[in-house]
Amino acid sequence: MGRYFGTNGIRGIPGRGFFTLDFACSAAAAIGSHLLASARSRGADRDDGGGASVLVGYDGRSTGPLICSAVSAALSYAGIDCAVAGMLSTPCLEYEVRKKPQYAGGIMITASHNPPEYNGLKAVASDGVEVSRQDELLIENMITPEGCRAAKNGEWGVISSTREFDYVPDVASRVDRQAISARGLRVVIDSGNGAQGPFAAELCGMLGCRYTVINQEVDGRFPGRGPEPTPENLSQLSREVVRSGADLGVAFDGDGDRSIFCDEAGGIVIGDRSALILARHILRGSRGSRIATCLNSSSSAERVAAEFGSDVIRTKIGSVEVSQCMRETGALIGYEENGGFMYGAHNAVRDGCMTLALMLDALARSETTLSQHAGLLPPSYTAKTKVRCTEDGGGRGSTAQSVMGRLRDALDVSDDSDGLKVLLSDAGDRWVLVRPSGTEPALRVYAEAPTQDEADGIVSEYARMLLGMDGVSSY
Repeated sequence: MGRYFGTNGIRGIPGRGFFTLDFACSAAAAIGSHLLASARSRGADRDDGGGASVLVGYDGRSTGPLICSAVSAALSYAGIDCAVAGMLSTPCLEYEVRKKPQYAGGIMITASHNPPEYNGLKAVASDGVEVSRQDELLIENMITPEGCRAAKNGEWGVISSTREFDYVPDVASRVDRQAISARGLRVVIDSGNGAQGPFAAELCGMLGCRYTVINQEVDGRFPGRGPEPTPENLSQLSREVVRSGADLGVAFDGDGDRSIFCDEAGGIVIGDRSALILARHILRGSRGSRIATCLNSSSSAERVAAEFGSDVIRTKIGSVEVSQCMRETGALIGYEENGGFMYGAHNAVRDGCMTLALMLDALARSETTLSQHAGLLPPSYTAKTKVRCTEDGGGRGSTAQSVMGRLRDALDVSDDSDGLKVLLSDAGDRWVLVRPSGTEPALRVYAEAPTQDEADGIVSEYARMLLGMDGVSSY
């Protein structure tokens, strides 16, 4: 059996390869059975019995409602109760699972930032955090090629529905609403035709902000700018921020767990930089709190943490790795360089709305502009790109693994815990990392250097090296 879970859940193109409706049904039953058993085990320890139902939701992708019908039917057939939340953001579903004891866990139907034709399944444990890598293996071993099995007792589970969410009020409660409202901050929200837009608008209204929404209509084709917010596709957001005189802009990915910011002058603040702005803001009131971040994040994390007597814990790449590290170590802050920020006081998961609320809090309480906040950070320059790998008959990612094997022989590798990382300076501020994508047939290249031109040059150099190998092509 091959691996189904990638860096962040199960993803594929519905109707192609392994991702059939039969597979979705079998995977849903396996996830539901595992969540129920795990919640009952935890509940026995807490004497509350554990949750008895699985919360199911989907983002704005066109195939979401169909897969949701299959998932809920499969859970019922397997004797598992489920509540269908309909369309919502991933962090909303995760929070609701954590908040409400009736849920043994959740299944979010999403492919996050992947192209429109993709979809997937994300398994959320009863504590509102994505299941661990060990749990993923257990679930995979329960997925059967013949589809889901009927409940042994012959009793089907009950399918209900819910649209009662406590998510936005709780996000708002974590920040200084009075200070934000008094500052009269103006926000431009780029929903990217994704699921987080309505929740972000509700949050801004609750915090007393003036706001404008672009790419507002939820559309699984993502016609506005695509599902992934990158500096290259946020020109509309930049223009609208400058035109409207807004204090900041924010762009979300397809399911709303990642956020990229735009400052008042229209400049894009990359995920590494916005995360450190927020880390400084939080650590001022929580000195010594730990930060968890991936090994491809900027080396500036250690310098910022040192200002507040804090430690940085480096993890493998992926929100699952960071979330699990936060849960195990009690880290208050977690982040990925791609705009995925995690605030443990709310939930140890990537959350675009929580990140927006914290940024508004930072601006309101400091009376400083976003560009000024960014200017106070230690100098840091990063770059990244990706190249396409052909898929062959050896299974998902087999070409990428073959290329990685050849690349290892050509490099002086300093860290192979997650891909191949090469240190290019003794100070640790110049490096390159190449690793297979866990969400698509691709290789990703990350670099850091003392200047942006050098970081861009390193990425280009290694991308050219990869493009010279069989099975690799440009996007």
